[in-house]
Amino acid sequence: MTNTRRMLVLRAVVEDYIRSQEPVGSGSLTKSHDLGVSSATVRNDMSALEDEGFLVQPHTSAGRIPTEKGYRYFVDRLARIVPLTRAQRRGIDGFLSGSVSLEDTLHRAAQLLAQVTGQVAIVASPSLAKSVLRRVEIVPLAPMMLLAVVITDTGSVVQRTLRCSQAPSQELIERLGDVVNEQCQGFSLSGTGEFLRTMSLSGAFRQIRPLVARLAEIFEDMAGEEQSSKLYMAGTSQLTHRQTFDMSELAPLFDALEEQVVLMRLMSALSEVRQSHGVSVAIGSETHTPGLIHAAVVTSGYGRMARPMTDDAAASPHALHRSGSDMATDMDTDSLPSLSHGGIGGDGAVDATGSERTRPESGAAGASGISGAATSEPVAFIGSIGPTHMDYAATIAAVQAVARYLTACIAQESGNEGSTP
Repeated sequence: MTNTRRMLVLRAVVEDYIRSQEPVGSGSLTKSHDLGVSSATVRNDMSALEDEGFLVQPHTSAGRIPTEKGYRYFVDRLARIVPLTRAQRRGIDGFLSGSVSLEDTLHRAAQLLAQVTGQVAIVASPSLAKSVLRRVEIVPLAPMMLLAVVITDTGSVVQRTLRCSQAPSQELIERLGDVVNEQCQGFSLSGTGEFLRTMSLSGAFRQIRPLVARLAEIFEDMAGEEQSSKLYMAGTSQLTHRQTFDMSELAPLFDALEEQVVLMRLMSALSEVRQSHGVSVAIGSETHTPGLIHAAVVTSGYGRMARPMTDDAAASPHALHRSGSDMATDMDTDSLPSLSHGGIGGDGAVDATGSERTRPESGAAGASGISGAATSEPVAFIGSIGPTHMDYAATIAAVQAVARYLTACIAQESGNEGSTP
C-alpha cells in the first residue's frame, strides 16, 4: 500500500475498532479524526482497503473492521508510540524492586503485565541452556562424594552430586575448581562442558580423570535442558471478566494456555526474532497454533540482549488515546531513533503527520569469537496474549518496559561476582 491517505484511514479504523470493538463507518471517522477529506472520500478509501484485504464488512449495512492483514500492517507501519514517562517507569520499578529473589521478580512481572494490559501475561525463567558460568564450587560431602554448585549469570544456582571411585585430595579438588573458574568464567554451560571434556582427555588432572569427565557430563546435561524454564502466568481470569473474546473462542484459547510446552516453543522462537528491534508480534494464524487463531501474541526477550533497550524505547500505554499533534509535541527529536528501534513501526512506517519514517541502520549483533563464550541472545522471554483487537501500542509498551527491567536484573545478577543469589 503506497497511498498515504489510505494508510491514515486504515490507522484510524484500527484505532477506533480497538477502542469500541464496533464496526467503524466513514461518518464516525471523519468526525473523530482530522483526515481532511469528505465522508464520501473516506468511504471510497475504506472500500479500496476492503478490496486489498485490510478491512472486512461483517454485514451489508455495517461499517468495517480490520482483518488479520490489516492488524499486521498497522503494527508494522502505522501504530504511534511515545516514551514512557518517568512516573510510569518509577511505578514499574517500585512494584518490581520489592522482590526478594529472581523467582519473586518473575512472578511479580507476570502480575504487573497482566494488570497493565488486562490480558494473559507469561514470563519464562532463564534457561540454563542460555546461561553462562559465573562460578563453580566443588565441595566434599563424603570421602567418595562431592557436591558441584554451579552459579550462572542469570542468578540460577544448580547443585549436582559427583560420585568418585576413589577419594580425591582436597588440593586436587581446589585446583580443579580454580582452573574451571579461571578459564571458563563467562562461557556457556556447553562451552564449559567442552573445555572439561577436552581437559579430561589430556594429561591434566590424570589422577582424577573420571571426576573431570563426570563434571563435563554434568555441564553438558545442564546445557541440554532447553525446555526446563519455568513459566509464570497471570491474568487468565481477566479474559472472561473483560469479555475481550467471544465465549466460543475461549475454550480453545484456554486449552492452548495449558499446553505449556507449545507456548514455550512459540514464545521462545518469537522472542529471538525480535521484529522491529525488540518486540515480536504474531497475529492469529501467524502463531501456527489452533487455539490462538483469534489471539495475538506480543513477545520480547530479556536478559543478555545485543542492543539493550533504552528508557525511551518503551511506549506509553495511552499512546492510542492521544492525537498525533500532542505526541509530536511531547517527543523531542533525540528520542525518535530510540522509538523506532524499541517497539512498533518499521521501514516505511507512517508518523503522525502522514509522512514515512525510516528505520536507522543497525549493526550486527556482537558475538565473541571464543567457541564457549555466550552470545547476545536473550536468556528468556516475557509476553502478553490477548485478542487480535488488543491495544497493540499499550501492550508493546508494557512488554518492553517490563522486559527492560528484567534485563537490568539479569545484568545486576551477572555483575555480583562472588556472591550467591
